[in-house]
Amino acid sequence: MTGYTMLRNGGVGNGGQPWVLRWSSRIRLTWLSFTLFIILVFFPLIAHYYLTTIDDADDAGKRIFGPRTGNELCEVKHVQDLCRIRESVSEELLQLEAKRQELNSEIAKLNLKIEACKKSIENAKQDLLQLKNVISQTEHSYKELMAQNQPKLSLPIRLLPDKDDATFPLPKSNRNCRLHNCFDYSRCPLTSGFPVYVYNSDDYPFGSSLDPLIKQAFEATVRTNVYVTENANIACVYIILVGEMQEPVMPKPTELEQQLHSLPYWRTDGHNHLIINLSRKSETQNFIYNISTGRAMVAQSTFYDVQYRPGFDIVVSPLVHAMSEPNFLEIPPQVPVKRKYLFSFQGEKIESLRSSLQEVRSFEEEIEGNAPADYDDRIITTLKAVQDSKLDFVLVEFTCKNQPKASLPTEWALCGERDDRLELLKLSTFALIITPGDTHLVISAGCAMRLFEALEVGAIPVVLGEQVQLPYNDVIRWNEAALIIPKPRITEVHFLLRSISDNDLLAMRRQGRFLWETYFSTSDNVFSTVLAIIRTRIQIPAAPIREETAVEIPHRSGKAAGTDPNMADNGDLDLGPVETEPPYASPKYLRNFTLTAMDIYRNWNSAPGPFHLFPYTPFDPVLPSEAKFLGSGTGFRPIGGGAGGSGKEFQAALGGNVPREQFTVVMLTYEREEVLMNSLERLNGLPYLNKVVVVWNSPKLPSEDLLWPDIGVPIMMRCDSHSRIHPSALSPFAARLLSADQGTSNMSFPMKLEVRELASGVCSRVKG
Repeated sequence: MTGYTMLRNGGVGNGGQPWVLRWSSRIRLTWLSFTLFIILVFFPLIAHYYLTTIDDADDAGKRIFGPRTGNELCEVKHVQDLCRIRESVSEELLQLEAKRQELNSEIAKLNLKIEACKKSIENAKQDLLQLKNVISQTEHSYKELMAQNQPKLSLPIRLLPDKDDATFPLPKSNRNCRLHNCFDYSRCPLTSGFPVYVYNSDDYPFGSSLDPLIKQAFEATVRTNVYVTENANIACVYIILVGEMQEPVMPKPTELEQQLHSLPYWRTDGHNHLIINLSRKSETQNFIYNISTGRAMVAQSTFYDVQYRPGFDIVVSPLVHAMSEPNFLEIPPQVPVKRKYLFSFQGEKIESLRSSLQEVRSFEEEIEGNAPADYDDRIITTLKAVQDSKLDFVLVEFTCKNQPKASLPTEWALCGERDDRLELLKLSTFALIITPGDTHLVISAGCAMRLFEALEVGAIPVVLGEQVQLPYNDVIRWNEAALIIPKPRITEVHFLLRSISDNDLLAMRRQGRFLWETYFSTSDNVFSTVLAIIRTRIQIPAAPIREETAVEIPHRSGKAAGTDPNMADNGDLDLGPVETEPPYASPKYLRNFTLTAMDIYRNWNSAPGPFHLFPYTPFDPVLPSEAKFLGSGTGFRPIGGGAGGSGKEFQAALGGNVPREQFTVVMLTYEREEVLMNSLERLNGLPYLNKVVVVWNSPKLPSEDLLWPDIGVPIMMRCDSHSRIHPSALSPFAARLLSADQGTSNMSFPMKLEVRELASGVCSRVKG
């Protein structure tokens, strides 16, 4: 107890033992802390250093942590077995992979062979179908050749009559002359071409009396006419110009008659002769009235009923523009339909004035009162009443401000100069033409002049007097361009004119413009019209239109079609069978003689007129689909062998229910070479295609190194900066499809042949 106390109190010896224990206890804790600190700080540093530098030893065999080789790992026997097994499995896996790749390659090759076989099968089917079509065509052509029991049509032998024509029968009277008894048809065979011989007026005394302008215009027209011949022995018609004559030097009627009868080919009675008396002025006199013309036809603007022979003589229009072309820029447009004046009239006739101008009754009184004895007086009264009623704006003048033009008795004389009259007609919807009061005067030069001026400026003629014989009235349908009203209906004229719709007014104005431009406007048109009248009467077809070869641009071909990778595939679309025979031209001029017998009025009253014969027109009639079953199947390619059909059968038929034909594609482009080449390649293999005409609408020609695709048909290049193409480029081919888009007509062609007016499309530009 005492020692413990001493140690606790810090005593020495037995008494200091507690202190020693405390000291030693403190030393151990300090050493232990220091040792732990050394271990925790230096050992990681040493280990890090050793680990980062021990692998840098030069001896690779002494590396401790480096990768070991296979031999080192397989030093143990069972490890070596495992390595061998691994190597064996790896080798087998490599062999299996190689076999798998080889099998995949063989499968791909077999798939390609399968696809090639499928394509070969499809091509074989197409070839088989094409071969069947060829066989069918051959059999059909053979049957047609065997069925033809008539020889090939050939031209008849032309027999010319004797020069004196002694056997030609004489008519009872010259007034009874018609074509059947006063015209020698033997001089005009159907295949003669209608040769015309024109006398030279300078060789005869009356030639010095002719109007110089008319004479020069007539000679210029004769020099360019295709029917005029210098061989009088083969001529069908002989023409002599006798007027218009100048009055101071005009020969006497007896002298002129003697000179006509002395013509070298007059042959005692003048048959097959045409005497032309053209009028350039409204006051032209009818000096042929007192001349015996025999069997010769007369063409002039003034006729009396005892002189005019219907169907034999010709009423011609006045020759206003003798040596000059009309100024089409001064002609007013077709619209507006209605103009300032509803109708207008200017003229003077002294005999008809009497008391009508002194006392004019109202419009209502005229309708309720009795009709005047003179129709001209009634016309004056009624028209003045309409003007005074102011129901419509009209202009009527029955006295001329200046001296009126010279005129025939009972004829309404023209007032003022031509330019002044045209200015008034340009403001008039209708132009009144009052026929002469003398009913024996069937037509006068003054009336013909009024008709000419009204048609020229688009004023619709209103002819008062149904007895009038308008120019070329046996072939022209004047009811489509003018109103012909009897004079007793003068009180109803105002009502009639107001009742006509704008559509009908515009149609009549357009028809009048067509008639004026085609038959009245120039001296060449007048002379050609006179010849066409005679040619139509004796049923000789017109001369074929002259073919004008278009300028073709040189271009290189040779690029195989279908080589463009950007071209779209048609897929399963079947464009129809491709004809194996080379391209052929459709038959031309099949209706040469039927046109002169069937389509007379259509040819004369619609464009392009009767002056030329065309290879074919959109108006040619088409046989119905059932015609092939009723004995009219020559040249047809029936659908389904005659059984008919639609859809696939219709598409696969060559030509459908119409005679075999092909078509031409016309493409309009403007410096778009790449698009054009792509569009041309799309035409490769197109059924029924005959050729392609490319209209290059640019003054800059395509590049010389441009290679054009070979599509199996000719490609013709035309340069036209005005977007025009002459029909001669298409003339050998019946169907003409104008197209420049990517989707050109293909399967629709057989259907368009059924409706011929749809066989011409719209010529549009290639979209660039």
